[in-house]
Amino acid sequence: MPTSAHGTPPAAPVHSTPPGGGTPHPGTPAPGTHTQAMPAPTASAHTPPPHDAVPPHGNPAHAGAHGVPAQPNPGTGTPAAAGPPPSHIHGTPAPGGPAPAHPHGTPAPGAPGPAHPHNTPAPSAPAPTHPHSTPTPSGTPTTPWQRYDPWSAPLQQTGAAVETQRERRRRGRQFVVLGAVVIALVAGGIGGVVGAYLEREGGIGSDIELPQAGSESEKRPKDSVAGIAASALPGVVTLHVRGDDGAGTGTGFVLDGKGHILTNNHVVEPAGTGGEITVTFSGGETASAKVIGRDAGYDLAVVKVSGVRGLKPLPLGNSENVQVGDPVVAIGAPFDLANTVTSGIISAKERPITAGGEKGDGSDVSYVNALQTDAPINPGNSGGPLVDAKARVIGINSAIRSADSGSAPEGGQSGSIGLGFAIPINQGKRVAEELINTGRATHPVIGVTIDKQFTGDGARIARKSQSGGPAVNRGGPGAKAGLKPGDVITAVDGQRVHSGDELIVKVRAHRPKDRLELTVERDGDERKVTLVLGTASGQ
Repeated sequence: MPTSAHGTPPAAPVHSTPPGGGTPHPGTPAPGTHTQAMPAPTASAHTPPPHDAVPPHGNPAHAGAHGVPAQPNPGTGTPAAAGPPPSHIHGTPAPGGPAPAHPHGTPAPGAPGPAHPHNTPAPSAPAPTHPHSTPTPSGTPTTPWQRYDPWSAPLQQTGAAVETQRERRRRGRQFVVLGAVVIALVAGGIGGVVGAYLEREGGIGSDIELPQAGSESEKRPKDSVAGIAASALPGVVTLHVRGDDGAGTGTGFVLDGKGHILTNNHVVEPAGTGGEITVTFSGGETASAKVIGRDAGYDLAVVKVSGVRGLKPLPLGNSENVQVGDPVVAIGAPFDLANTVTSGIISAKERPITAGGEKGDGSDVSYVNALQTDAPINPGNSGGPLVDAKARVIGINSAIRSADSGSAPEGGQSGSIGLGFAIPINQGKRVAEELINTGRATHPVIGVTIDKQFTGDGARIARKSQSGGPAVNRGGPGAKAGLKPGDVITAVDGQRVHSGDELIVKVRAHRPKDRLELTVERDGDERKVTLVLGTASGQ
């Protein structure tokens, strides 16, 4: 076999598998080699490897630098055998005529092999080639074992694609976004819990401030309880009475600008003839008062203050217009609590009640055809006004029914149970006018004496008067109408009466000279008589 100028035989042809999988033609240059070859070295000759040592599909292994055999593969422990050295990148034909190198640096068939750059012969052992090696894109042909470093490439599982730098950046951004979302959700949850706690507990270390409505106008609708009270209170007074017979507290209201005040008789009675009466107005001003007139039968009295300016009289209503269920407001000083306002309705009309009678002779008994109300009335409310929805006086609070007593003036200490009685203002107006004008009140009468011992239904005329005289006054209204002792009066103007007190109440609800129609029973027969009421002087 011909040798090179330095005695180095040509490299044996190798049948390696190109990337496309075909078999190269003998003499095909290896990709990436230079077109010129350097002269072969003369120091030593290469021993051609046996033909049968070449792997069927491998490339000759490259010898180590300077002709030193390649180190074993760290990954497999297989030594790399030296093969024919590669040609020098600037090779020149050796003197003496060896054939020039292939344009790509591969010797032609029969030509001597390229010399080693440093004249160091490679080992004569054939170099095994990797079964599926592929030439590298660099300028020098290599095998899979040439300069192989198992730690120079990233490790990966079989079949998994290697991430690019762009994919790694994108995945990093995704992790950042996902982390931000998780942090936001956690922060939102914690913030909600903390916010709920702060809202419930009122903050951490802060003073509690409770919600409150803002300022509002003091004005109220005129027909509301507040509006009625605001209108009526300036005309209501509290009376403090002291005398030889005791002391007491009651209420009254202003009738006119001259200082006349209407109240109950039992309020001023303790003062007697030489007692002291002090009037306190709703604004706190006080003044002394004196009695102008009083009447026990109607339980009404008028007192007067002098030298007081700015008086605000209350307007008077009409008790005949009052209906059951109408709203009312009672104003007074129960238990000396001045300017007390209570409200309710009219529970009934024309309730015949009697009050007083402490003297035992009947001279202090009052007969009232009263308005009944459930507005709370207590001791101290006596003489105060009962007003309607327009703040007009329709009655004078006079008596209460308590659980442990009968109907009596509410000068006692029993509390209200929702049964209060007021003198109708129509009756109070007439009596007040008479007391102011004359100092005395007049009573309408029928001129007969009533039998208080009768227990049957109706009012029976007595056989004799209390003084022993005739029970029917001669020339009186009853005598003129034909009434006789023993007659039983069962109705007045068509309204039934069940007792003598009820007859007196019905009569006193009228004025003197009013005409009445009486229903009378005599010896089992019923008849109707008409009479004109007479006049009697009050006490």
